[in-house]
Amino acid sequence: MSEQTNPTSSQSAVQPGRLPPWLRRCVLNTGENRQVKQVLKEQGLNTICESGRCPNKGECWASGTATFMLMGAICTRTCRFCAVNKGFPEPLDESEPHRIVEAARKMGLRHVVLTSVNRDELKDQGAGHFARTITSLKEAVAGITVEVLTPDFQGRRDCLETVLAAEPDVFNHNVETVPRLYKQVRPGSKYDRSLKVLSISKELAPEICTKSGLMLGLGESAAEVRVVMQDLRLAGCDFLTLGQYLQPTRNNLAVQKYLTPEEFEELGASGREMGFKMVHAGPLVRSSYHAGKLAQELS
Repeated sequence: MSEQTNPTSSQSAVQPGRLPPWLRRCVLNTGENRQVKQVLKEQGLNTICESGRCPNKGECWASGTATFMLMGAICTRTCRFCAVNKGFPEPLDESEPHRIVEAARKMGLRHVVLTSVNRDELKDQGAGHFARTITSLKEAVAGITVEVLTPDFQGRRDCLETVLAAEPDVFNHNVETVPRLYKQVRPGSKYDRSLKVLSISKELAPEICTKSGLMLGLGESAAEVRVVMQDLRLAGCDFLTLGQYLQPTRNNLAVQKYLTPEEFEELGASGREMGFKMVHAGPLVRSSYHAGKLAQELS
């Protein structure tokens, strides 16, 4: 987690409006940043950094890292927190795994994060494409570690088997929010199904670390968040990320509350007490933020 401006002990959560100081980021336009953008353009690759309008894009690109978004830039679901375009995607590009390998080489990556749009129209939900990309990276780049942040694959065990057989180093699937808000925040997804994805993954490959995350500030209570954290532990989840939801466009859900860094620290401490092996909690924390540092901890 990056350094945050700590509020005084008397400060409470800031209500929506102008961004509080701990959420304001400088735009980084470094040589490394421009080089990453050029590599991505040359290889014709999508990143969640851009499609999801991540606030950490400048920092991550300046350090030569990116989270690749597989299978195009159009999602078959209509999650109201997400800025990724919705609609009917184009056919899979079978050359994409190779192009990601080339990008990883040019960027000098030792840890790669792969995520994707939902591809509900595909027979295997895109699981095979994930597996081919993981395998291509591991065969082409000695010592590289790979983290996947997958959709729910409609809860299908066979799809999870396909991905896990390729031996990613970390399997991540986000629950994103509390059960009460699912219909509003994640139409087309189900809380219990996401928990099932994590529990089946741990059952199929207990040696692979599992990870999940939540966005806060959508109207949930701290008590509800702690219940979700307990559910994740019961599902065998190893790692947890907690970050502030930021409205990416006017068409997305509005922020209901800006949590202070102090509140994130309290929730993070609760997570560690519950037995998570790692908890990253902070206003600007995202699923793949500082994922490379986690990879170093795993090695």
